Amino acid sequence: MISAIAGVVTFVFTALLTIAGVGAAFILIPVFISLGVDVHVAMATALLLNSIAMIFASYRFVKNKLVMWKVAVPILIVATALSPIGAYVSTGLNRDVLLWLFVAFLLFAAGMMLFYRPVQKDRDSSKTIQILSGLSIGAFAGFLGGLLGVGGGNFVVPVLVGLGYNPKKASATTSFIVIFSSFSGFLGHAAVGNISAPLLGFTAAGSALGAIAGAWLMTEKLKQDQVKFIIGFVLIAVAAKMIWNLLL
Repeated sequence: MISAIAGVVTFVFTALLTIAGVGAAFILIPVFISLGVDVHVAMATALLLNSIAMIFASYRFVKNKLVMWKVAVPILIVATALSPIGAYVSTGLNRDVLLWLFVAFLLFAAGMMLFYRPVQKDRDSSKTIQILSGLSIGAFAGFLGGLLGVGGGNFVVPVLVGLGYNPKKASATTSFIVIFSSFSGFLGHAAVGNISAPLLGFTAAGSALGAIAGAWLMTEKLKQDQVKFIIGFVLIAVAAKMIWNLLL
């Protein structure tokens, strides 16, 4: 029963967050924990679901030529390398400390979704600057993504948009990166926690279907600002729930 409920929740949040170009791990983790799943098992499962969802979403994004390959590759290489290190470091942290860090991340992501409005640049940066920026972003996002079990996509999108890239292209590029950084982080967390087969089966189905629905909505129907507004308030609600549980 719990696995079926988790599957439905995974479908809803994956569809919603695919539109913004990020995986749903950062929302699914506290949901799984509230259902009684161990924190490391929750992180490992959610990271694998990120990869599954972004594979399905990226197919449509690549087809629509939204992925910026020159930007994606350096971020991808460094983020994938550092994500397992972040996952390993997380095993040495107290559970409450890890959850408080996660709350801080949720509030940061909510603030970026609700209030950050960068001005898009008139022209692209040089190739060298793009590569150096990609390497820096990859190191930052990969380590923190593995540490918090979120795949790093939520760090990459606002930085790319802040550098002046088209928001849709930034989201699509991040979706492709998240496939690999999330799977790398999954391997790190899976090494220290068991994976529940029923939980993974139901949520994997929900993740794949949600990604297909979200990618279709992002490219064909919805405005990104509307979705970011909804996501921001969802993140605040999840953070408030986790704070309440931690303080009790």
